[in-house]
Parts: sequence; structure tokens; C-alpha cells
Amino acid sequence: MLAYIGKRLLETIPILFVVSIIIFFFTHLIPGDPARLVAGPDASLEEVAQIRANLGLDQPVWKQYGDYMGGLFRGDLGQSLVTGHEVSSMISTRFLPSLYLTIASMGWALLFGLIIGTVSAVFKNKWPDYVGMITAVSGLSLPNFWLGLLLIQLFSVQLGWLPTGGLNTWQGYVLPSIALGAGIMAMVARFTRSALLDTLKADFIRTARAKGLKESILIPKHALRNSMIPVVTITGLQFGFLLGGSVVVETVFNFPGMGRLLIDSIGFRDYPTIQALLLLFSFYFIMVNLVVDLLYSLLNPKIKYAT
Repeated sequence: MLAYIGKRLLETIPILFVVSIIIFFFTHLIPGDPARLVAGPDASLEEVAQIRANLGLDQPVWKQYGDYMGGLFRGDLGQSLVTGHEVSSMISTRFLPSLYLTIASMGWALLFGLIIGTVSAVFKNKWPDYVGMITAVSGLSLPNFWLGLLLIQLFSVQLGWLPTGGLNTWQGYVLPSIALGAGIMAMVARFTRSALLDTLKADFIRTARAKGLKESILIPKHALRNSMIPVVTITGLQFGFLLGGSVVVETVFNFPGMGRLLIDSIGFRDYPTIQALLLLFSFYFIMVNLVVDLLYSLLNPKIKYAT
């Protein structure tokens, strides 16, 4: 196990190197001049040129990339072109809110998705199955930004129960997590139902029933556990996407997370901040996939990892 983990961690080095090249050069293809945005619309060409030189943007792109990689090896993510603050400190203040939002969204989505999927499989082609699948299709069909606006209108504007945005209290997580997790819940429900239906047809399930094992024990302890590998796979992938994919939801709710920071940075052509965020999202996604692979062996001891 440790050898496999070490191998996977070593494999991330060339992957992140290639990703850093793609991110860096594509970031510099974003239309607009950061120096002009920093200087303001009334600045002269000489002032813009001076700011461009101070920011190092007058250097060849390959030289800028070399300086960028040199900073990364030293643990320096650079300074924001807009605020002048360290990018690492800007990200650190936004990381935990985004992480908590991701955990909250995935937590309720996984819980209700498993329940809906299990009930739908057990009561196949009956009214609980129809209700569960209608809920799942609705969750997949509704765009999260539209659902967010609908939640704000209902629970904030009309009922006044929850804040419209920001992060003054824990209540600020409620509506964004619902908008962000609705699609995940629906996907988990559908995968759980499909996998559980296949498992319930297996020989060991028929044998357990023939021995008189109660359904209340058979379903959660034997059938559901053996159906979890595809569910864990899709959950892990979505968990990786959530942290970096909450851009629209964070913007709708004015949530102070990394997704909102990325949108603001793109608007100001803040290259160092954009590059650091995208590289962090890539590393996070790779680590989530590693954790998912390790969970397979816990769900099925027959799975062995080659080194």
C-alpha cells in the first residue's frame, strides 16, 4: 500500500509540471493588458509601460515562466498584480470557506443520494422509486445558478430565514451548499440505484435470503456495501470538481471562496493568482482521485494495487 501511494505521488510531479505549462501559457492568452488595468483608463502609455516593466510583463514569456517555476520551487506563489499581496496569503483566507462549502454540499448530497437511491432500488417500479427518480432528474436538470437565485428569492427575500450571501454566520453556507449539491445528490442517487439493482441479482444475495437473513440487515450490510465502488468513483470525481467548480455559485451568493477569487482574478488579468488557483485545483483533484483509489480496497479486499 505504501509503495503504491509513493508511486502515485511521484507520478504527480510530471503531471503537475505539464499542467503548469498549460496553465501558464493559456493564462497569458486571456485578452487584455494587466498593466493597463492596474494603471487605470487615464494613464499614459509611458505610465503603462513602466508598470508593465515593474511587473515583469515586458520580459519574454519563456523567461516569465522560468521565473514563475523558480518561485514555485521555493514555495513562492508570487504577488498579486492588482493588490500587491502575496498570492499564498490571499488563497489561505479563501481556502477554508470553499473547503467547508464543499464538505457541506457533498455531505448532504451523499447522505440523501444514498437514501433515495437505496429506497428506489428496494421499491423498484413502485411509487417510492418514481418519486426518487423524479427528484434525481430534477436535481440534474436544474442549473445551479438558477437554483441559487430561486433559493435566494424564496428563503431570503420572501421568508427572510437565511442570508442572501456573504459569510457572517454558519447560515451563509446553507443556501450555497444546497445549490451546489443538488446535482451531486441526483447523480449519487441514480448511481446507487443502478449499482444496487445489479447487486440484488447476485447469487450471494439470493443465498442470504434463502438462509432467512432479514432485509434490514441484508440491504445495508451486504448489498449496499458491494454496490459502493461506482458510487465512490462518481463521488470522488464530483468532490474534486466541487472545490474548483463552485465559481458560479460563489458568485451568485457573493460567497468569499476561491471560486469567487478566481473570477475576480480573471477579470483583472491577475496572472499569478489565476495560475496558483488553477494549479491548486489540479493538485487537489489528483489527491482526491488517489484517495478514491485507496477506498476501493476498503470496500473490496480482493482489490490489490500493483507497484
